[in-house]
Amino acid sequence: MLGAMFRADTPIPPNLNSKGGGHYYFIDRDGKAFRHILNFLRLGRLDLPLGYGETALLRAEADFYQIQPLLDALRELEASQGTPAPTAALLHADVDASPRVVHFSARQGPHHYELSSARVDTFRANLFCTDQECLGALRARFGLANEERAEGGPHFRLEWAPRPTELPEVEYRKLGLQPLWTGGPGERREVAGTPGFLEEVLRVALEHGFRLDSVFPDPEDLLNSRSLRFVRH
Repeated sequence: MLGAMFRADTPIPPNLNSKGGGHYYFIDRDGKAFRHILNFLRLGRLDLPLGYGETALLRAEADFYQIQPLLDALRELEASQGTPAPTAALLHADVDASPRVVHFSARQGPHHYELSSARVDTFRANLFCTDQECLGALRARFGLANEERAEGGPHFRLEWAPRPTELPEVEYRKLGLQPLWTGGPGERREVAGTPGFLEEVLRVALEHGFRLDSVFPDPEDLLNSRSLRFVRH
């Protein structure tokens, strides 16, 4: 991942240092864990402080950066300490968008109505995961207050449609549409579309030790893809 980010043909411009003194790159990941990743890349071996208790976090970071030798070293460390390694599992996420135009009467005055229209995008997602703990975390991440939208077993399906600003709330409800939310108390936010949904799936997958295995249709456009496949060995 780091190699791909800094290849000469990858158009990722650096940020300008507002305090002067050149440019820098910002990677929105755990800074403390990155220290151990850099040391591993420098030395070729895993040297952690005595009593280090964040191997699960470090494994998630190694998954993100796709550093397989570090993942192997962490697995050996956990085995030597008697910590059970995560069981093999599969996670598959599919999402599809269907746009349509809806028509409604918009009130322009006391006795004046005009026919208006708005585009509504309906999203349908299907998740399959053989790890029940990860599947439960996905349900919790999307705050399923409406439990009828979740199914039992390894399958997990969702359907949602963000309300366009030009579509009145009353018309939105008449159509039987509903939004999708993520986050916990105090940080609840609406999932606007495919990128926001897949970003949350990616976060949960990495937190549970999965690594990204395939992207369809375009591996270079992960968050706008239609299908993601994760594996955990």
